[in-house]
Amino acid sequence: MNRKLARSKTDKMLGGVCGGIAEYFGWPSWVVRFVYVLVSILSAAFPGILIYLLLWLLMPLKQDD
Repeated sequence: MNRKLARSKTDKMLGGVCGGIAEYFGWPSWVVRFVYVLVSILSAAFPGILIYLLLWLLMPLKQDD
């Protein structure tokens, strides 16, 4: 099983970060998005936004197989 963490091209709302994490772990994307929003709200939003932007820049876009 050769899987890599990458942003999703199809399952995205902004940059495909949450969709890519969901694909990597095999979870529904709504669960990842819900947890992300919940953690962001509980941490006063700034760290969550910063982490999302960093992941958007650092995670490669998923290549077509």
